[in-house]
Order: sequence, then structure tokens, then C-alpha cells
Amino acid sequence: MTDRRRAILKGAARVIARRGVRGLRVADLAAEAGVSTALIYYHFKDRPGILRHALAFIGDRADRYTATGEGQVAARPSDPRLLLERTLLLEFQDLPEVRENSTAWGELRAHSVFDPELREDLATAGAVWVAEVAGHLAELCPAAPAGAATAAAERLTALLEGLSVRWLSGLLPLEHARGLLREAIGVEIGRLGSLASTN
Repeated sequence: MTDRRRAILKGAARVIARRGVRGLRVADLAAEAGVSTALIYYHFKDRPGILRHALAFIGDRADRYTATGEGQVAARPSDPRLLLERTLLLEFQDLPEVRENSTAWGELRAHSVFDPELREDLATAGAVWVAEVAGHLAELCPAAPAGAATAAAERLTALLEGLSVRWLSGLLPLEHARGLLREAIGVEIGRLGSLASTN
């Protein structure tokens, strides 16, 4: 990705996080990214193109910071439970980039209610995330029935999104949100273990 394209996408994430999708104006994005509006249209063709690429950028950035944590490179845990916890809990870091990313993701998710084109891209991104979490759960509980790990992953990612909104809006302290998610991970692992033993 070119530096200018990256600057535009970083600017789009910032503007969406601050003003929402409806507040995203190409002229404002150009000013934020320090480029011309013509260059934005050259790279992304139209506003839906900007939103689709911003969604992908936000997803890639989340993949990066959930693979490292607190801005530092970390070794991949060999324990499947630690890997699962890291994948989910690193969405709750009190860092500007994580806050911006989570806010922009929430704004794009809310906007997709009214934008079927964006909804498809969001569904694809969400399915990839659920599959990753389900893979970690299946590794922890390999004898669980087919589909149970996916259902558990859907519940955990949905809970994470809801807790994230509450944390970002100041309704939940960060550590409390993390604690609630840790408890939910334990409940889902226990449930999968119970299903495996009755299968």
C-alpha cells in the first residue's frame, strides 16, 4: 500500500471515529489526510469505495494490534486458551489507535443497517473474525459437536462489541469490561466441554 493511500485510510478511520459515517465528507477527509479530493477519488472512486476500504483497513489494523498487544511485539502463546483470550481481550486497550479503531468499527457496523453494500463487506469481515475465534475454541474443545464452537464464537464476539460500546462511551471501566469478557470466555469453554462429554 502506498503512503498516500495509507494516509487516506488512516484519515478515514479518524474522521469516521470522530464524526460517524454520515459525517464523512470527502473534503474533510482530504484535509485530514493532507491530500487532494481528486487523489481520494483516484484511489477509491466514490464514497462507498472509501467506506469499504476503510473497513478493510480497520480490520487489518485490529489484526495487527491483537497479535501484539499494548503496542509491543509479543510471542504467540502456545496455550490455546491464552491465545483465545489475547485475540479477544486486546480489543480492550486504552490506546488511541485501539479506541479509534473500535469506534470506527462500531460506526461502520451501525451504518450498515442502512447500506446493504457495506453490510456484505461487514458480514465477510465478521465471519472471518468469528471463524478465527471458533478455531481457537475448537482447539480447546476438539470433541465439542460441530457448530458449537462457531455459536460460542458468535456469542463472544457479539458480547465484545457490546462491551466495547459501553467502555468507549464511559459506561464501563476498562478492567470491568475485560473481566466480564474473561468470565464469558470461561463460561463458553465450560459449555463446550459439557457438550463434548455428552456427545
